[in-house]
Amino acid sequence: MSLSKNYEPFVHPIQLSAEEAVGRSKSIHELLDGRRTIRDFSTQEVPLEVIQNCILAASTAPSGAHKQPWHFAVVSDPSKKKLIREAAEQEEREFYSGKAPEEWIEALRPFGTDENKPFLELAPYLIGIFARNYELEKDGSRSKNYYVSESVGIATGMLISALHQAGLSTLTHTPSPMGFLNEIMDRPSHERALILLVVGYPAKNASVPVLKRKTLSEIASFL
Repeated sequence: MSLSKNYEPFVHPIQLSAEEAVGRSKSIHELLDGRRTIRDFSTQEVPLEVIQNCILAASTAPSGAHKQPWHFAVVSDPSKKKLIREAAEQEEREFYSGKAPEEWIEALRPFGTDENKPFLELAPYLIGIFARNYELEKDGSRSKNYYVSESVGIATGMLISALHQAGLSTLTHTPSPMGFLNEIMDRPSHERALILLVVGYPAKNASVPVLKRKTLSEIASFL
């Protein structure tokens, strides 16, 4: 098949036998099965280059029409982290004091979560993950983005995976509403905050709930 000038040949960079592919897939599962969401973060510094490389890895995610409708705002400044914590805790107080349905509160009860979010100041990095419904062109016009939530969701998953493989832990924090992140993180109004990702090393006394993941037969079907 002839290729247009907009295409180039592709060969997968990883070439494995069937046996090697099975072994590699098992190793990937074992590696990611050790990933856990934590709330007890160490203040230990993390090289910025690690964060940058993981964001670059996330940016390789597929996106609708290759529009790449994401922005990752990385915060390490203590004063900004303090502002984020104060704003997030205000939203959480309203959530736990009546905004959330009782069913939701009951579902969260085993995890012991409440409106107090000290990890927002303790962890070395907070990454605001923003979605763009459109791009602003140089002439002031708008260029529509497609499958925005799906694209940003895939990129976020890849970012969490990359950070885990770099030895870091994460917490996906979603206070609602999150409009305060646009102001604190200096993001334009046409970007929408989807997730506040807390990133760092686990504290020495970190603990996580005892959980059981669903089995393959519960999450997948093969037809």
